[in-house]
Amino acid sequence: MGELTGKTVVVTGASKGIGAATATAMVAAGAHVIAHYGGDRAGAEAATDGKATLIQGDFTDMGAVDAFWEEAVKAAGGRIDVLVNNAGIMRQTGGISDPMADWDKVWDEALAVNVLAPARLMRHAVRGWLAAETHGAIIGIGSWVSTRGTANPGAIAYAASKAAISAATKTVARNYAAKGILAYVIAPGVVATQMSVNSAKKTGGVDAVTATLPMGEWVPPSDIAETAVFLATGRARHLTGATIDLNGAAYIR
Repeated sequence: MGELTGKTVVVTGASKGIGAATATAMVAAGAHVIAHYGGDRAGAEAATDGKATLIQGDFTDMGAVDAFWEEAVKAAGGRIDVLVNNAGIMRQTGGISDPMADWDKVWDEALAVNVLAPARLMRHAVRGWLAAETHGAIIGIGSWVSTRGTANPGAIAYAASKAAISAATKTVARNYAAKGILAYVIAPGVVATQMSVNSAKKTGGVDAVTATLPMGEWVPPSDIAETAVFLATGRARHLTGATIDLNGAAYIR
């Protein structure tokens, strides 16, 4: 019996990086995982070793977000216990020095995928728990850029979007704690994912970024995944509303 046996966990963006590691860890902990993917079904399948329900959803389309949640609830038999809001996008252009057309496109995309979609999923989850008079948990995968800004000027929209959804998640925590609805934000630093590698190219390269880190290494996605599993167990109720920093002492506040 795993720590999460009997629980249904929705993990968005489960095809790669943090999402894939989290889906893998949730399956290993015994959860029934509903793994969201955008276009990479094979990635989500590999992450869950065929032991999860896979559901596609284009999170730039709010109608598709609603359809994804409806399908997830059906797959869960009406009961979702944990929502891991991980899906996100970070473009490397669209900064202040880029053309206005690029700026507008990147901001629209970042706000849709990183703010509107996860906020909409939170809304669905909370309303469902309130209607059923039951409890649940939301785990938002944030970023340290939401409080310190980003060294990559092209990722300004990403930083702003992560700050926005972080504030929304904390608002859920404050207002629904008495109903047994918990909400947390995990804020990683430089994580060993392709997204971080792409960003590092804009700030001096992998070696230059690594040289700024006290531990001299990037955060393994498994560290975030294991933290998410712990939060999903419900053993840290009074941690609700917290932002949990995972950055190897690279940013201490």
